[in-house]
Amino acid sequence: MVFAAIDIGSNAIRLLFCRVYMVDGKPHFNKEELIRMPIRLGEDVFLQGKIPEPKIERLVSAMRGFSELIKAYGVEAYKAVATSAMRDAKNGSEIIERLKKETGLAVEIIDGKNEAALVFSNHIEELLNPKHAYLYIDVGGGSTELTLYFNNKVIASRSFNIGTVRMLLDKVSKEEWDELKVWLKLNTTGIHPLSGIGSGGNINKIFKMSGKKETKHLSYEKLKGFYEMLCSYTYQERIERFDLKPDRADVIIPAAKIFLTVMKHADIEKVFVPQVGLSDGLVHQLYENNAHKLKSK
Repeated sequence: MVFAAIDIGSNAIRLLFCRVYMVDGKPHFNKEELIRMPIRLGEDVFLQGKIPEPKIERLVSAMRGFSELIKAYGVEAYKAVATSAMRDAKNGSEIIERLKKETGLAVEIIDGKNEAALVFSNHIEELLNPKHAYLYIDVGGGSTELTLYFNNKVIASRSFNIGTVRMLLDKVSKEEWDELKVWLKLNTTGIHPLSGIGSGGNINKIFKMSGKKETKHLSYEKLKGFYEMLCSYTYQERIERFDLKPDRADVIIPAAKIFLTVMKHADIEKVFVPQVGLSDGLVHQLYENNAHKLKSK
């Protein structure tokens, strides 16, 4: 079975096609196509509180294309969600209605807690040591979702309005940073060792740039070194030297800063980078809702 997941984020929107089939009685998830459109909805929302008509038209055009691709792929089911930028946009609800009317795609605006749960539904913890504790860190353009996993269960989860696009626009308050640090201290003190699980396009890119394949993790010092190195180049130099897309070359620095801040205040020495995100979580949810069909085949 093939499923489609759409993630309408603050920096970009993504369409993932994933094929799921059974191997030795267990589902195997094979990502077949990932299409990314850098519309950056958060840029206007975090400054003006709403998404302007030119951006809405770009979004509608992209989603119309996504709708046609979903039909052509013949998927079993799809799920489309919108996160931080659409949550904050005064005209978010009317845009969702317009998308349904003009593209046929139903989009759900999800809150931060639901977003964190979807990201964590990738079941990455099954690949790691169940005796250890892990903090799932998902950094997006508009928000950062944290999920603490310990003793085979989620013991704390929180969404913060700290994101890469917000930081570029200087729209993250000191109070929000303070809340993040207090939450980390309150929920992670005494839990040791604690490892991170990194999610989001920026940490995936940093991991690829590091050239590390055998360990699947980045140490705090390695990430700090990458952060300082990236900061030493101009925006244009980051595009040219590291082959970064223009909409990645600016947000990658605040993303690294968010990860470093979380790791520092949670006393995390290394972060695993399984290269999954919200769209992968949506596929897992779609599979669980349709698993009976696959198992019966």
